[in-house]
Amino acid sequence: MKKSFAVIGLGRFGGSVVKNLIDSGQEVLAMDSDEERVHEFMNIATHSVVANAQDENTLRSLGIRNFDTVVVAIGEDIQASILTTLMVKEMGVENVWVKAQNDYHARVLEKIGADRVVHPERDMGARIAHRLVARNLLDFLEISDKFSMAEVRVTNTKLFGKSLEELNLTGRYGVNIAAIRRSDGTVELAFSGTVISENDNLLVLGDTKAVELMDETF
Repeated sequence: MKKSFAVIGLGRFGGSVVKNLIDSGQEVLAMDSDEERVHEFMNIATHSVVANAQDENTLRSLGIRNFDTVVVAIGEDIQASILTTLMVKEMGVENVWVKAQNDYHARVLEKIGADRVVHPERDMGARIAHRLVARNLLDFLEISDKFSMAEVRVTNTKLFGKSLEELNLTGRYGVNIAAIRRSDGTVELAFSGTVISENDNLLVLGDTKAVELMDETF
């Protein structure tokens, strides 16, 4: 289902969000006060505009409250980020995601009503660190303080040819297998009767410690 998004701030993070949303077929308004940055997205975003997000009248004129989600991706200016988030929420936007510079910034954003606070640098650092030390974790994403999702490569030959029901990974590790990426790159939803083959990767969800334990045994 196509949704509408407004991305405020077209730095590295905001620009990446715009491009990925467009690639997934969504409608995106790209907005920044820097004319050069906006120009870069004129042929990428559905709409692009040079505007000051701290101007309430400007936000209203753009119909910001009509967007399904607004992403506040303003860079180093924490005050601008907070003020923009506050105004967007007060205008009635139901889903507002905001990039945080640090934990203090994040706490303020949460108190003024941000629906999701994102720490792109910290989260990316965690993913890279896990991949550096992991044996079989191809990707790793911390969803919360205790819950994670990972793509785990299956290298243990004892697991080949066995179904998920036989392996009982939920009982043994306390994790859920959402999908399997086959050796040819295709992705299949995982069921109890799904059989693991050589070179398969499992998309695993569960307690972070349990996910990390799978890396040691798979």
